[in-house]
Amino acid sequence: MRKFAVGVLVPCAVVLSALTAPVAGAAPGDGDGDLKITNVSVNGGKSVVVGTTQTKTVVVAVTAKDSSGLNAAYADIWSTATATGFGYHKNLGCKPVNATTAICSLSFVMDPGSAAGRVGLENAQAGAWNTYLEVSSKDHDVVTRNNKDKFYVRRYAKLTTDASPEPIAKGRTLTVTGKLSRANWDDNAYHGYAGQAVKLQFRKAGTSTYTTVKTISTSRTGTLRTTVTASADGYWRYAFTGTTTTASIKAVGDYVDTSRRTST
Repeated sequence: MRKFAVGVLVPCAVVLSALTAPVAGAAPGDGDGDLKITNVSVNGGKSVVVGTTQTKTVVVAVTAKDSSGLNAAYADIWSTATATGFGYHKNLGCKPVNATTAICSLSFVMDPGSAAGRVGLENAQAGAWNTYLEVSSKDHDVVTRNNKDKFYVRRYAKLTTDASPEPIAKGRTLTVTGKLSRANWDDNAYHGYAGQAVKLQFRKAGTSTYTTVKTISTSRTGTLRTTVTASADGYWRYAFTGTTTTASIKAVGDYVDTSRRTST
């Protein structure tokens, strides 16, 4: 298993640096002079979901205002699960909105590290991440801030559904199997996700809404198996709501025809 490395993230076109995580009691960012941070967005407010091969770009965007205009902004991001608190302290490019307000943004690239020579994420880093900000104005006001809203970096999940037999006579027992797996950043493969609650859902033919029929748990290898009564033509699927470390996922619906007649 790889040990945690500073190079877990690869900022675009810059050389990475390591530092100690900012103190939790840093100033809230309500203003030094008339400088104020008015908005912070990390990845557009969405979780960052990373699989086993593709990198994901995370954009940190900060909106701030000061009567003299903005000078510069910096951002650090780091996993709350890593005791050492490594991160990046990088300059955000600022674009003026008007004479007093600017939006400053920077792209970070999260890498699962599947290719030779790449240092990637580790399973231990899935979950909540922090953002630390520092903004300065042209008249030398400075605001620092530990952003109150954490963002989440989650492992990509896969989910399958197979309902059988099909077709089947109405009223007969249908067996629905499947498997929930998720990206493993330590070996860049997918493994079954054990002990997770997964919903079995049904959508009747001619309708657009799935309804939860029951909830079951995955086995120690991530497999799913349950039985239901085939009451109508329609689609069966498993749905996983996700966890703090793993993304939500809905399987593709498996259509079952209940037109088969029972033998006489």
